[in-house]
Amino acid sequence: MFMVIFLRVIVLIAFAVMGFFYEAFFVAPLPHLISGPLERTFVGLCFGAAVILIDIYFKRVSVKSILSVFLGGLLGLSASRLLMGVLAYLPFPEEVFKNAGVVTALWFSYLGAVIIVRGQSEFTTMIPFVKLHTKDSSAPVTILDTSVIIDGRVADMCETGFLFGKIIIPRFVLKELQLIADSADSLKRNRGRRGLDVLNRIKNNAKISVMIHEAEYPGVTGVDAQLVRLAKDLNAHIFTNDYNLNKVAELQGVSILNINELANALKPVVMPGEVLRVKVIKEGKEYEQGIAYLDDGTMIVVDNGRSKIGQHTEVTVTSVLQTPAGRMIFARFGEEGVRPVV
Repeated sequence: MFMVIFLRVIVLIAFAVMGFFYEAFFVAPLPHLISGPLERTFVGLCFGAAVILIDIYFKRVSVKSILSVFLGGLLGLSASRLLMGVLAYLPFPEEVFKNAGVVTALWFSYLGAVIIVRGQSEFTTMIPFVKLHTKDSSAPVTILDTSVIIDGRVADMCETGFLFGKIIIPRFVLKELQLIADSADSLKRNRGRRGLDVLNRIKNNAKISVMIHEAEYPGVTGVDAQLVRLAKDLNAHIFTNDYNLNKVAELQGVSILNINELANALKPVVMPGEVLRVKVIKEGKEYEQGIAYLDDGTMIVVDNGRSKIGQHTEVTVTSVLQTPAGRMIFARFGEEGVRPVV
């Protein structure tokens, strides 16, 4: 950061010196407005400030977009050059030919830049270093969704070594996290800050490789749609706990790693007839039902358990129901069952 500020100060000084000493450069365009050295110095500072403002503006634009604009402009100029080379054989007046050259150069440069920017993902073969080539790599590539970052369990998975390879965090996901962290709502703000803390934990983990990807898709609306598009471009997995994103990505052939599905798969197996020791904490929806929970959050519906609210007691599992949201265990009192191993 210090070096950038130093370079900007040098630019301002250089333009001010040019304005003070090179009279013809500044006076020729506006001879009636600029005459003395102080006026020229001021105009030089304005030129330098304009250059710095352009630099600040492009700071918010990804390197990929800037390179795409330059590439599109060069292709447009090349097309204009070819066209004017053909028109040179036609009997146009010299003045008309010069004017046509300027117009076609501007026209083709604009069209080339716009076409390349709008189709960046299709033109990544022309700018190969802005895209990760992972098909020939043995290490898997995983893209993190905003929801799974805020969830926080992904950092624990990275630290235990169950998530490895290259971790991709898109720039648009970072922007969404920043917006959540700056929200006026205290709950959203805390969630956003938690997500940023989780990212710092992942970044400081020496076991994995973390990369901020600068992909942008101006024609694609919504973070979920951009995640799916990026996963297709990189041949990567999306790590999420968003149910809707899960379904949309599967329909488009993108591999999904759902942390909730993983958590459900790792829950201990409970069979009918086993005896569990639980604490009934509240009443259920049906008559005389009580509700308890296992350590992993699995809900247990206890028949006739209302009278045991606030007490630790042993119940016998009668059935287990698997739902899209997770497992639900039904149990009752007064039956001898098989003691669980764990």
